[in-house]
Amino acid sequence: MVEPAILHYCQYQERCHWEVRNKLYDLGFTSGEVERQLTGLIETGVLNEERFARAFAGGKFRMKQWGKEKIKQQLKLRKISDYCIKKAMTEIDAEDYDRTLKKLASKKAEELRKERSIPTRKLKLYRYLIQKGYERDLVMTEINDCMSL
Repeated sequence: MVEPAILHYCQYQERCHWEVRNKLYDLGFTSGEVERQLTGLIETGVLNEERFARAFAGGKFRMKQWGKEKIKQQLKLRKISDYCIKKAMTEIDAEDYDRTLKKLASKKAEELRKERSIPTRKLKLYRYLIQKGYERDLVMTEINDCMSL
C-alpha cells in the first residue's frame, strides 16, 4: 500500500527515484519501507525515471534555456541512468537548440556593447553561454559569428 502523502508528492509533478527516496526518509520511513513504497509507485506507473528525465530536459530547455551540458549534469546529480539521459536529450529539437543559442548570444552580446575591450567582451559572452550549459565548440562558433558582425 502506497502512502497517500508520497502518492500526492509524486502526482503533483514528475519526480525521480532519488527525490522520492529522500522524501520518504525525511518522512521517517525505514530502509525496507522506503524500498516497498518505491516499488509500489513504480508498479502503479506513478514513478517513471525516463518520463521524469524527458520532462526535466524539455522543461529546463524551454523555460530556463539551459544547454545540454547543464541538463545532463543536473540529471546526473539526481542519479538518473545514462540510458534515461540519452532518451531525455531527444526532447530537445536541434533547430530550436541552435536558435536558442543564437538568441542568447546576440542578446548578451548587445548587453556587452559598452565593454570597450573585444577580448573581454568575448570572454564574458563565453562564460555566460558556458554557464547556461552550452557545448564549448558551439559557443566558440557562435561567439565568432556574433563578434564578426
